Amino acid sequence: MEHFVLIGIFLFALFLLLGTGVWVGLALLGVALIGMELFTARPTGDTMITTIWTTSSSWSLTALPLFIWMGEILYRTKLSENMFRGLAPWMSMLPGRLLHTNIVGCAIFAAVSGSSAATLTTVGKMSIPELRKRGYPEFMIIGTLAGAATLGLMIPPSLTLIVYGVSINESISRLFLAGIVPGIVLAALFMGYVILWSLVRHAQVPPEPRKTMRAMLAESRLLLPLILLVTAVIGSIYVGIATATEAAAFGVLGALLLAAGQGSLNRATFIGALMGAVRTSAMIALILMGAAFLSLSMGFTGLPRALAEWIAALGLSKTGLLLALMGFYIVIGCFLDGISAVVLTMAVVEPVIRQAGIDTIWFGIFIVVVVEMAQITPPIGFNLFVMQGIAKREIGYVARTALPMFLLMVAMVAILIAVPEIATWLPDSARGIRPQ
Repeated sequence: MEHFVLIGIFLFALFLLLGTGVWVGLALLGVALIGMELFTARPTGDTMITTIWTTSSSWSLTALPLFIWMGEILYRTKLSENMFRGLAPWMSMLPGRLLHTNIVGCAIFAAVSGSSAATLTTVGKMSIPELRKRGYPEFMIIGTLAGAATLGLMIPPSLTLIVYGVSINESISRLFLAGIVPGIVLAALFMGYVILWSLVRHAQVPPEPRKTMRAMLAESRLLLPLILLVTAVIGSIYVGIATATEAAAFGVLGALLLAAGQGSLNRATFIGALMGAVRTSAMIALILMGAAFLSLSMGFTGLPRALAEWIAALGLSKTGLLLALMGFYIVIGCFLDGISAVVLTMAVVEPVIRQAGIDTIWFGIFIVVVVEMAQITPPIGFNLFVMQGIAKREIGYVARTALPMFLLMVAMVAILIAVPEIATWLPDSARGIRPQ
């Protein structure tokens, strides 16, 4: 009973602070301070300073601002325009035609941005006007884009996977490799949905002019620099040449060269990309600091261990536990962004999954898929609001268009549980992954 009182106090303080508009990171620090003052005799100030310094000085965390900077640089280039032009001739050959550019375009940009919001904004600004002009149904344009943009959370370099790895002390390089195959499978599910829809509603798919193979290959050259950059970043991790942090540095250098080659690198874009990366990195770092201190505060109370023992006493099967966690993260993800949801809950969830014998690499991919689902779930699905701003449609309509994609993510969770090797095979087969 005592532990349920502690949970109530922590949750009440957290939602009180969040409800008054306090930043998430500061709200977590505030709740931790309350817990330390009320339930422990340790010196709160010294403990907080030590915890914040230890968390913020983690070498693994260095990859975070570098990958964010790489995405910010490419966000300011002609990437989205070139990507659409390069993909369009090949996608027009599939049932559903250019609707597939939303999915494939998001998958490609996810491999350089690590953020679902950046992926959605970049691809959406180019594809929505083009697809509307060509007469594609609004419902499918918005739905496929809102769902496919969540691939930015899974396909490496994923910011959520970096944060998860730091929170749970797991190899970021292995997590990145684990996200590749599930990301491809999820993108294939989205494309399969478009193909099935187009076969049933073929009259709603506008025709596209046919191009010669020579013209298609000429357009495809626009994709070559981006594909080479992605291959260099992920390939260097796979073959053991670089850690995730070193690969991120290669990515920044490659992004600068790509922007310079396109003629879009100047003083304004360089400073804009740098400051954008600083703002995002500082926001995430503050959340991580607050979450680390909150985890320590809860650890002193014995709450995580007690909850783990309580859940174990329920006698849930591994599948039952995962389904319960899926429901939990969907609910909490309706009110918090993905990174906040992950770092806030790891102190309680980590001992539970370890006690259940769940692989932490596999669980990282599982939690990313579930957080992706929350991104397109009302009332506060983050991608829904970004999509609303881009498409200029009401939030209810955007949520309805994204519902089929949500159901496909549920199917992806079932696939992960049934075939866990989808997530574990690639990191297990990689040659000599270098530790961070």
